[in-house]
Amino acid sequence: MPFKDLALDPRLLRSVQHLGFDKPTEIQQEAIPAVMIGRDLIVSSQTGSGKTLAYLLPMMQRLLKSRALSKQDARALILAPTRELAKQVYAQLRLLIANTPVTAALIVGGENFNDQEKNLKRQPTIVVATPGRFVDHLEHKTLFLQGLEMLILDEADRMLDLGFLPQLTVINKAADHRLRQTLLFSATLDHAEVDNLALALLKNPYRIAVGAGYQQHQDIEQQFYLADNLSHKEALLAHFLTQQSIKQMIMFTATRADAERLTSVCEAAGFTAIALSGKLSQQQRNSVMQQFASGKFQVLVTTDLASRGLDLLQVSHVINFDLPKHPEEYVHRIGRTGRAGAKGQAISLVGPKDWPSLQRIERFLRHAITFSVVESLPARFSGSKAPAEKATAAPKAITAKKYHNPRPAKAGTAANKPAPYFEGGDDGSGPVRRKK
Repeated sequence: MPFKDLALDPRLLRSVQHLGFDKPTEIQQEAIPAVMIGRDLIVSSQTGSGKTLAYLLPMMQRLLKSRALSKQDARALILAPTRELAKQVYAQLRLLIANTPVTAALIVGGENFNDQEKNLKRQPTIVVATPGRFVDHLEHKTLFLQGLEMLILDEADRMLDLGFLPQLTVINKAADHRLRQTLLFSATLDHAEVDNLALALLKNPYRIAVGAGYQQHQDIEQQFYLADNLSHKEALLAHFLTQQSIKQMIMFTATRADAERLTSVCEAAGFTAIALSGKLSQQQRNSVMQQFASGKFQVLVTTDLASRGLDLLQVSHVINFDLPKHPEEYVHRIGRTGRAGAKGQAISLVGPKDWPSLQRIERFLRHAITFSVVESLPARFSGSKAPAEKATAAPKAITAKKYHNPRPAKAGTAANKPAPYFEGGDDGSGPVRRKK
């Protein structure tokens, strides 16, 4: 089915054609018509499936075809958990608003507050923002949300993981009127906190799920290797750097110090490599991502800053030097490869400290993980003696069915306690002590 069958504005069709898209993905086919008729939605699909256009296109359709509720307030607000994802969304949005009267502003932490205030006073139609900095502007009365027509949360689960629930609550109250349409999008929406957030923000929502987060990504080959310690991990890494045919690679590690050290390891192996971590200024982080996206560097070594939303089509390999604490992050990490029909390879190194994370990933994926072995570098470590918890049965896929409201958590429970606040930074984990 071509995009024209979705009854989009001709200007949007031209933009889509300019971007090189000929037909919508499955999630776009499901979500775009539902958004265009005004439904509140909670939407999940596999990473790299086209979620961003699934909300940008119908949002633009509404803004172009309907009258504004207010002549002063922003009509649409898109929230993203990190600065990098917000910038990625804003870049795609700018391509869609070309040759239209729609204007947009980007509001993220780490950039000049006064400059952002000037941009907001120009009354942009759409604001793309991170929750923390946006609430700062709300509190300074730089802008108001009484006329907001669409509230879109991209990667809602990640925003909760980063402790943004208080900010989301403030934003919801500032734009609380019956004409607002609210959309929650993410690659994974499978935990109680997101269900509770949906109950608070959405009105009679429908859920669309195209491919559960735990389902095997057909374009990504996943391999796991046991490692005895840090030295063994580095030996395995050196082996993979010489044996793999790498176009571009993203390597994930737990700490900023390791990101810098492993960058040197990759450079010693003959690769151009650069590190990305939360200690860099926003300008430096932007520069790192631009250089990697342009192909100047072959390897990006990072914490979870680059795990979500970034559409880098030349990434052929992902290496998890350390496993993430949250199993959903594993899905997002490996989703940086195997995009837009390309094949990718994801390699994960599992040491004794990674074993609890591996068990959580195994339960999330709903299947047992098998280990590959480098014959010249076998591991003595064979896994924890404690048995892994039994995996639960996979739930039935839900497609375009009415969302069932679960029983909300009682007040005062852990699910309702705000997590620490991190404005677009690393995953919030503390330093990891390592032993050679």
